[in-house]
Amino acid sequence: MRKSIVALLIVVAAYQWSAGDGGFLGTVSKQFQHVSSTGNVVEKAYQDGLSGVQVSSEGTVIKLLSDDNDGSRHQKFILRLSSGQTLLIAHNIDLAPRINSISRGDKVQFNGEYEWNNKGGVVHWTHRDPNGWHIDGWLKHKGDLYE
Repeated sequence: MRKSIVALLIVVAAYQWSAGDGGFLGTVSKQFQHVSSTGNVVEKAYQDGLSGVQVSSEGTVIKLLSDDNDGSRHQKFILRLSSGQTLLIAHNIDLAPRINSISRGDKVQFNGEYEWNNKGGVVHWTHRDPNGWHIDGWLKHKGDLYE
């Protein structure tokens, strides 16, 4: 079923692309070009209200939250970026190792998918995709890579 949906989306996107304006793919491509041409991709994605953008940056842990154990388990914490923007990290600990030694004040580098919200946004997909359909993400804490 999932493969059929993916195939249908590819056909629709190809049709729209052939219509001349790039359709959905053209819009996404323009968003990525627009965001990646600026200094800080996370800040620009937040300012422009974008979601589904692959981002890499780093921040300082300002709050550790309880793990979300509903469905796929996620370790959650809030980072403050150098710009002052806050960002929730939702790290899937069913697919990647949990960062057990994390504390307030620690620096964390990240690579994942940004989703907009009015509190600064969320980054998830900070792990490898076991199906190979999504760009792999990661977290880096005290020199250790969590993917």
